[in-house]
Amino acid sequence: MPTGPGRLLAISDLHVRHDENKKVVDGLRPETPDDWLLLAGDVSESAEDFEWTLALLRDRFAKVVWAPGNHELWTTPDDPLQLRGEARYRHFVDICRRLGVTTPEDPYPVWEGEGGPVAVAPLFLLYDYTFRPAGARSHQEAMDIADRAGVVCTDEFYLHPDPYPSRQAWSRARVEHTAARLAEIPHDLKTVLVNHYPLVREPTRILRFPEFALWCGTEATEDWPVRFRAAAVVYGHLHIPRLIHQDGVPHHEVSLGYPREWKQRPAAPAGAVRILAERP
Repeated sequence: MPTGPGRLLAISDLHVRHDENKKVVDGLRPETPDDWLLLAGDVSESAEDFEWTLALLRDRFAKVVWAPGNHELWTTPDDPLQLRGEARYRHFVDICRRLGVTTPEDPYPVWEGEGGPVAVAPLFLLYDYTFRPAGARSHQEAMDIADRAGVVCTDEFYLHPDPYPSRQAWSRARVEHTAARLAEIPHDLKTVLVNHYPLVREPTRILRFPEFALWCGTEATEDWPVRFRAAAVVYGHLHIPRLIHQDGVPHHEVSLGYPREWKQRPAAPAGAVRILAERP
């Protein structure tokens, strides 16, 4: 294995219930003994597969940092784990803590390797239906437009907000809690913000079905990359891996996605993406 300064690597949307994706995950290796791996959600909706994946990766990387995706929060009828909402999230946090994986509920670690020092902040944020389609003046109008387009996210059936009265209420609570924590990071320290959903609306502009943006984030975080001094933002969810810049901040979409998606690309899955690299 190469030696030298560690590298900050990131990937998301592993969806390891698919055997082809499990093989990709089994091939993930650090480039140096000091590499960290950032997981931006959607490892699996199964707690058993989730634990297998994180145990495998924690044994290989110097540190693993996890932010939850919507799939970890799903409670399906055939799932042996019938916890819902906040209780389900806390169960996955407990799995991570047993394995030594950093979660949004833990102190933010400081990365001292290539591109550092930066505070690495895994975030648990949801969506509040404010990424509305053109012409929608309210949540209901937005949902009606999506319904007429035949677009609905599976979250509407499986992602329960308990004990909150709605996903919007849970989202507001997480935004307030997370903003307060980020504000405590020393002002002379930059950050890497890791969230399953994009923190800004721009990445959703190229969605094949623009109505799906409703389930992709919240306008409440639009200024966070600048406000919280982000050296980089890492996200997934869209299954459109790419790099964009907004307000001078690089935003990395690092998803693997479903086999039917990555098999259509001309190259094999690239694996984890290097963050804070000195050269692109």
